[in-house]
Amino acid sequence: MPTLAIVGAGPGMGLAIARTFGSRGFDVALIARTKGKLDTLVDQLRREGITAAAFPADILDRASLTDALDAASARFGGIDVLEYSPAPHSAVPGLTVVAPSEATVDNLQPMIEYGFYGAVAAVRAVLPAMREAGAGTLLFTAGGGSVDPVPMFGNANAAQAALRNWVINLSKELTGSGVSAAHVVINVWIGGGGPEGSPAATPEQIAPLYWDLYENRDRSEAVFDA
Repeated sequence: MPTLAIVGAGPGMGLAIARTFGSRGFDVALIARTKGKLDTLVDQLRREGITAAAFPADILDRASLTDALDAASARFGGIDVLEYSPAPHSAVPGLTVVAPSEATVDNLQPMIEYGFYGAVAAVRAVLPAMREAGAGTLLFTAGGGSVDPVPMFGNANAAQAALRNWVINLSKELTGSGVSAAHVVINVWIGGGGPEGSPAATPEQIAPLYWDLYENRDRSEAVFDA
């Protein structure tokens, strides 16, 4: 069975992506900070006939993230698809969203650690085996502000833009290797809850885009618009 590893798994996009791949024969490794929440997701997937396992790790602790991915690879015999989407449903300690004029090294650094450096660490954990196998898919998720920044997310968007630049460049480097990399821009409010009149979509509407990127491997970026 091929294996999907989701870094930043939660009950929204993470669960929807897990179902999309799991229903097509993938085993699923779920990685996030809180074991209890992960165990709940694992139980949900198992009830739907999807093989899944939880691997708790703190994205801000790169050693623990690497250990979790190594454990997932050992448990399932490798990782075929990595999806990185650290979008917390509750506040992450040390992360504060500010406007561009309020950005400082102190409030920007944690965003970069969380949104960008964590992705770099995750790739370093899985890419060598993918290169050796000549196959693999690396997917990374960010909001629309990674392309068209929004003042209220000044420091978060800067970190997301750095991730976007790196992923597109990684895709170029990996051309011909059998490994693909792509950046997913979700340009809507997931599940609603945004400003009145803003576009929204459900995780279930968005998740098939990830399967399309895995299956077709034809672009380094995809944008989901309402």
